[in-house]
Amino acid sequence: MDLKGLREEFDRVAKTQELSTTKYHQLIDKLEDEIQQAINDLQSANDDASSSIDHKSVITHLIDKFNAYSVKEQLKMLKKDLTVDLENYPKILGKFFETDISKAYINAEFDSHIVNQIILNLLYHERRFDVADILLNESQEPDMFRVRSKYSEMHEILDALKARNLEPALSWMCVNRQKLQQVGSKLEFDLRRLQFLEIFKANRSEANKFAQTHLSPFASIRSKEFLEITGCLLWPEDLETSPYSDLLSPEKWTEVSHELMVQFYGSMGMSLKNPLAVAVEAGAQGLPTFLDFANLAMISREEWAAMKESPVDVELGREFQFHSVFVCPVTWEQSDKNNPAVMLPCGHVFSWQFIRNLSNQWSQVFKCPTCCVLGVSAAQCRQLFL
Repeated sequence: MDLKGLREEFDRVAKTQELSTTKYHQLIDKLEDEIQQAINDLQSANDDASSSIDHKSVITHLIDKFNAYSVKEQLKMLKKDLTVDLENYPKILGKFFETDISKAYINAEFDSHIVNQIILNLLYHERRFDVADILLNESQEPDMFRVRSKYSEMHEILDALKARNLEPALSWMCVNRQKLQQVGSKLEFDLRRLQFLEIFKANRSEANKFAQTHLSPFASIRSKEFLEITGCLLWPEDLETSPYSDLLSPEKWTEVSHELMVQFYGSMGMSLKNPLAVAVEAGAQGLPTFLDFANLAMISREEWAAMKESPVDVELGREFQFHSVFVCPVTWEQSDKNNPAVMLPCGHVFSWQFIRNLSNQWSQVFKCPTCCVLGVSAAQCRQLFL
């Protein structure tokens, strides 16, 4: 759906309506002024008996003014202009909205096990364990029993954080410290910082010892945050009014909870964003392209539905790019395991099948089609793993 074009049409109709309203008000203001002038003239005639102005001439003059403004014709014209745009607007909307989205339906084959796992993950994420357990028993997905326990553990930790209890999160962090360090997670530092602040409220000297033991290792990689923590030690009585009062913000606990969820999902090899939500959002973005193709292509609905892959390129946002996909700049073929991307010594990349044909079944040297470097051999080419 071209929302920009739709907005332009909407703005055009709204502008016409606004212009019509302005002209209505201008015309009414002029008529009001003429009527007020006539009233003033009538009052003057009543107050001054010697006045040459009579009521009949005042009324006649007012009627002539009204006729000069062509009030009826102006109102009719303004109404006509607005009516035309308003009547055309539903037709314009029809160009942007497609009611029969079944035209874009493709009979894709889904792995039922993967679909079940995606739904179960969504239910566990939303804490719908009762519904998920029914589906788990009916779908017979034995691998998901282990995942269920992981989700249960995660929700217990998150509940503890809401209650300002750091122990479950710290225990999980200690068990998974190596994985967290490998991905550069800040979870350990953030948890230790919250722990430091809780200790600081009760005992400044203990907080100082805690910082030296658990937070000083982060002094080099998180220097700014570490300096803030050491600065807290200078405000033992009233940290709330210090320059570091933002460390006490409830948002810090919310941020830690979010980071823990991200790392928890990462430890299970999953993204925090559910695949079902990703599929729906990506489908909504790609639907207009499929509808346009289905309306323009000279194929039957049955032929369209029987297609095993998309016949058109669908441009989605970068948030939907999870893996790099290479398309040969010459043949426009998408790389796969049977036709992988191959890089030449000059750095240009083509499909394996294209280079194979270019080199006469790998038996001849050739030149790069892009930069025309000569003497390239098959042995110099390197397969890319995307």
